[in-house]
Amino acid sequence: MSLLKFSQALILTLAGTLSLTSHAALNKNEREIVKQVEQNMPQALKEINQAVNINSGSLNIEGVKKVGALASEQLKAIGFEVEWLDGSAFNRAGHVLATHESNDPDAIKILMIGHLDTVFAKHDNFTTYKQIDEHTASGPGVADMKGGNTIIITALKSLQELNLLENVSLKVLLTGDEESSGRPLSLSKKAIVDAAIWADVALGFENGDNNIKTAMAARRGYTGWTLNVTANAAHSSQIFSDNVGYGAIYEASRILNNFREQLATQPNLTFNPGLIVGGTDAQYDSANSSATAFGKSNVIAQTVHVAGDLRALSPKQVEGAKKVMQQIVAKSLNGSQAELIFENGYPPMGLTEGNKKLLALYSQASQDLGYNKVVAANPRNAGAADISFAANHVDMALDGLGLMGSGAHTKNETADLTSLNKNTAKTALLVYRLGQM
Repeated sequence: MSLLKFSQALILTLAGTLSLTSHAALNKNEREIVKQVEQNMPQALKEINQAVNINSGSLNIEGVKKVGALASEQLKAIGFEVEWLDGSAFNRAGHVLATHESNDPDAIKILMIGHLDTVFAKHDNFTTYKQIDEHTASGPGVADMKGGNTIIITALKSLQELNLLENVSLKVLLTGDEESSGRPLSLSKKAIVDAAIWADVALGFENGDNNIKTAMAARRGYTGWTLNVTANAAHSSQIFSDNVGYGAIYEASRILNNFREQLATQPNLTFNPGLIVGGTDAQYDSANSSATAFGKSNVIAQTVHVAGDLRALSPKQVEGAKKVMQQIVAKSLNGSQAELIFENGYPPMGLTEGNKKLLALYSQASQDLGYNKVVAANPRNAGAADISFAANHVDMALDGLGLMGSGAHTKNETADLTSLNKNTAKTALLVYRLGQM
């Protein structure tokens, strides 16, 4: 099916869905918003297609800049002041920052967050947008999150075309390193923090848990960790002896198993050892997430490296887990020693009263449009996201408002295109209503 024919079929389907409700809960302006969003769907689909067909893996600097240039032109076209924030200081392409200031100094300030990059490398063979059927498309980043970027831009375009942006001030921040953050984080995430300090409300357009009936009112934070173990090397016949000890692999095994035994039952806390390498000689390359090792079955392993992550729902839970993990590491087996190193990561986004209020407003918009109630997603069902750097600086934050789909971060990534109109209309209505508060 051609994109044009698909677009026409989708609009007819969506129009039929919308006609099932009289929109009695919507005022005149809100009914016009619904119509304008519908009219903008064919162009929105074209823009998703365009963005997906530009490879923008986080380390493909040129590709990320091209997607940024495409989004910049779309935002300039609706009257936003747009700037490119260069990312060379943190070894990434950079970010798009677009601003619309209301003439009303008391207007609510809204930050809308997306990202330009994907997990797919420059020479990956999963490179193009493909229409699977009238409701489904595939492609690198189609749901995570080029579709979400399009929802932001199309919602704002629809409001601007109706002259309904005058009661809100807006910043749209599309980052270039969400999938692989530049370092140091103090530089790569500075634009988010600065925009959040300016804002009252933060909205994130990741695809969350890919359930249109939920949104992320809370997200767990992410902290990376590395465990390094050294031990006495000797002939295997000497293992467990008082003068040699247990070796590095047994010590690493003890530590990891104790992590599991002492912490695995805590709600919303996870810690995953994603890579382990050990032997007589073991080398871990953190920059490339790779490792090499040499060892023999008749030699006691001298070195082990383990790389993992820690995810929790509150700073208190993060610090408590770190303390327990360090206590476990300190109790070394005979003949070995270990160190546990934590890196700076994504802060948690807690379930605040403000976030609950914003979720309720979004859910009401959904129901007034004739759609489902939206409830808080289980934080275990989604990873970390850029909004976590904003959440502690605003009164209200909500994420997971983007294009729904499945298979993110894999070559099976697809988007549920029936969610495009729905979530764009919900976003436009929410922004409009926030401006009336």
